[in-house]
Amino acid sequence: DRSVPPAVTEVDLLRLGEELDALLGLVSSGSLWEVPPFDTVAPALRRVNDVAFAGDGEPTAYAGFGQAVALVGERLAAFGLAGVKPIVLTNATLLHRPRVAEAIDALYALGGEAWVKLDAGTEAWFQAIDGTTFPFGRVLKNLGELAARHPVVVQSMFLRLDGEGPSDAEILAYLGRLKDVIDGGGRISLVQVYSVARTPATPRVAPLDVPRLEEIAAGVRALGLAAEVYPGRAES
Repeated sequence: DRSVPPAVTEVDLLRLGEELDALLGLVSSGSLWEVPPFDTVAPALRRVNDVAFAGDGEPTAYAGFGQAVALVGERLAAFGLAGVKPIVLTNATLLHRPRVAEAIDALYALGGEAWVKLDAGTEAWFQAIDGTTFPFGRVLKNLGELAARHPVVVQSMFLRLDGEGPSDAEILAYLGRLKDVIDGGGRISLVQVYSVARTPATPRVAPLDVPRLEEIAAGVRALGLAAEVYPGRAES
């Protein structure tokens, strides 16, 4: 409920360490797969891909984000799980801040990865979809600068607003933004094209149909980039 202030504004790093110890202990011993609901996972899928910094908000906004990254790296190494990558899901609004850039670099030094949001090609669609007054140009500059230092995954959500999805011109502009990153020496390892998966906070928002998502992904692939499509929830 984003209409009220959050009840928790700090991260308890001690508790974070304790919870990681408990969970990673189960992973390293293999006993995780005996705990419901993980005991129902097919044997071929029993793996731990990553430890992700995500949630309802921007992870890099937390002043202790760098400490949290270091903590995760220490715990993964302690349990012999250095092959499990730390990931941060970010909207790119704060990547220009020195403490955030340092934490992101540290995350990559651990074999990690940043998944960066890019949901638009124009300022107008960006403001309408992301519901912010933050300058779109700053997001684009931050994305380009990070991609020039490290390969990134781009996460792009497309939806229908008041019954209308992004126009052809908007999609062309979006593809142009990706091309700008590449032309600027940036590396994009994957583009995730997806739509609304949860019940939106407003009835104005609805999932974009799969054929349109596939069409967008085809445009991404035409730029020489890898793309995966994740359909949204089915309409009732």
